[in-house]
Parts: sequence; structure tokens; C-alpha cells
Amino acid sequence: MTHMNEVSLLRRRARGFLDASLERLKKKDYDVAVFLAEQGAQLFLKSKILEVLGEIPRTHSIRASLAVLRNVYGSRIDEFVKERRKLLEDLDDAYLLSRYFFKTYTAEEACDLVKLAWEVVEFVEKL
Repeated sequence: MTHMNEVSLLRRRARGFLDASLERLKKKDYDVAVFLAEQGAQLFLKSKILEVLGEIPRTHSIRASLAVLRNVYGSRIDEFVKERRKLLEDLDDAYLLSRYFFKTYTAEEACDLVKLAWEVVEFVEKL
């Protein structure tokens, strides 16, 4: 598989997770919606890193992936992160909390985090 085919595959999977997060929101399955949103954003970030650097970072953190991209794109990343710092922390936490802990997400929390995941993708697409 070529490098760009790998990027395309990760992006297709990322969009699948994000689309599924919207479906789970509609069904009021908030914990799963948040998990799927986090996975979609994480995969999309990794696809961008693979595209520009040729490798995928060994992290499950959206903020760590954004930090990798900061080394390429500079202050544009800083501004995006600064405006969304708390929500990005919450989305990072969702990687574990939505699966392994007794945290449940409210409709408002889930909507905010799913929306953020889509914002991450839209932002990264424009870089």
C-alpha cells in the first residue's frame, strides 16, 4: 500500500467514526458517541501527520498529535488549541473515560465533544 493510500484509508476510517458518532447522538447513546468522536478526530490527526511527516505518532492523545503538527504549522495550531483547551482535554479524557470508567456523558457534553471532533477535522483539513 502506498503512503497516500494509507493516508486515505485512515481518513476514511476517521470519517466513519465521526459519522457514527452523529448516529449515536441521535440515539441518545452519549458515551459511545463521545468515544467514536474521539477516535475519529484522533485518526484524522494521525492521517495528517502521516501525510506530512511520513509516520504515525505513538500516542492516543489529540493534544499530543496537535503538538506534533505545531512543529510543522506553527502558531495556527496554538491559536486553535488555546481557544478550545478545556474541551480538547475533555475529548482526550474520553478515550478512556467513555470505555473503562463510570463516567457518563450528558447530552450537552456529548454534543460539545462531537462538535469539537468535527472542528478538529475541519481545522486540520485546511492546514
